[in-house]
Amino acid sequence: MNRSEFLDFTFEELIQKGKDAADKYANAEPFPNGHFDDFFNADMLRKVLAEFPELGDKSDIKFDNPNENKLASRGEYKFGEVSTRFAHFMNSQPMLEFLEHLTGIKNLIPDPSFEGGGFHQIKPGGFLKLHADFNKQRSTNLDRRLNVLVYLNENWEESYGGHFELWDKEMTGCKAKVLPIFNRMAMFSTTEFSFHGHPDPLTCPPDRSRKSMAFYYYTNGRPASEIIPGKEILTTTTFIAREQDSAQMKRYNAFVVFMQNVLPPFVVKLAKNILNRG
Repeated sequence: MNRSEFLDFTFEELIQKGKDAADKYANAEPFPNGHFDDFFNADMLRKVLAEFPELGDKSDIKFDNPNENKLASRGEYKFGEVSTRFAHFMNSQPMLEFLEHLTGIKNLIPDPSFEGGGFHQIKPGGFLKLHADFNKQRSTNLDRRLNVLVYLNENWEESYGGHFELWDKEMTGCKAKVLPIFNRMAMFSTTEFSFHGHPDPLTCPPDRSRKSMAFYYYTNGRPASEIIPGKEILTTTTFIAREQDSAQMKRYNAFVVFMQNVLPPFVVKLAKNILNRG
């Protein structure tokens, strides 16, 4: 079979799309990134959306602190039948080949455990402050190299907010913004200084929320140019405040850094879990 139920074109055309967009991706500001609209078969993606689960129970991941107010699924446990097939397609050889041609990152390794990925949801008033992602996966010691986000928000208006923002290394300002509309796929190369997020509180109606699926890809090793000396191994997210962000966020992050410097990692993880409960 030369195509997926989730695409309206062949695998050969998929690979060519990656090749055609490679230069634009590599030269994007403030770091390599890109997005595609109407990439997937819309009817199949609506079936994925129809399976979007209720998030927030004990089996899910909940963040409620000055850095982030969001929900996420854990692994495949809340994937439905179509969502499972879609997630497996995103980890398949044709998709990996497309992403390798697009990004120039060779030998990408998908994450079958969907650690930190899967369904993500942000409700009205929620946010995800600017940050750089962990660069090492604890369970495999692989290097995180690429994030792919698939947005599931039909009839999403500009006034609702929720833009995915990308900031420069010096944190002087937002250099790119992506509205999370339905069937838009965004991706970017992850490094120590690929600062991104949705830092302003969501302003959608109370019966709406910002929904997406996230997929992360790894390699065994990474270029030295992507590493800040002294931060070769980061297994947790690093948040960074904008000038206009609250003093509470800045104090919270200063406390987290202090804990990381003086306490064993398992104690830091326990403390952060307690803080995340709000």
